[in-house]
Amino acid sequence: MVISLILLAIVIVFALWAVGIYNGLITARNAFKNAFAQIDVQLQRRFDLIPNLIETAKGYLQHERGTLEAVTAARTAAQAGLSAAKASPGDPAAMAELAQTQGVLNGALSRLMVVVEAYPDLKANQNMMQLTEELTSTENKVAFARQAFNDSVMGYNNRREVFPSSVVAGMFNFAPAALLEIPEEKQAIVREAPKVQF
Repeated sequence: MVISLILLAIVIVFALWAVGIYNGLITARNAFKNAFAQIDVQLQRRFDLIPNLIETAKGYLQHERGTLEAVTAARTAAQAGLSAAKASPGDPAAMAELAQTQGVLNGALSRLMVVVEAYPDLKANQNMMQLTEELTSTENKVAFARQAFNDSVMGYNNRREVFPSSVVAGMFNFAPAALLEIPEEKQAIVREAPKVQF
């Protein structure tokens, strides 16, 4: 009888321990999903600013139609990449696609800003100045949100991989999450913020 009670106590302690680890993994996974939601908010804001930026520039950049079309196409691709990533934040393929499409958009926006520099009237336009300032602010917020997401992913992955949590993670199929990293070929473009001078 005493042995049965001791065994029952051990089973209960083990079950509580496993539940605690499981709940910690769920909390960590929800934290990185929430951090991704913050990236989503900032990228949506960025996507909303781009059409206004293009409309403001359109009248001045009659001869730069290709640049404007490249920005529009990159925005569309980036939105598709974000939609795929929203479906499964942390999925390595989705994060790679998001990073790649955002890198292309960053490059297109950088080229647009270089073109804008050649048009003094456009640079002096009040709407253009305001939109450029909002876009720069949003770019900073995206960078901070990406950093917070990557920190959350690292915390989740660490929790998932350390023993004894790794045993519970394996039993309940907690998959590793991927960081949102900038592709190496785009790092130079992305790390260099567009320089706009008015």
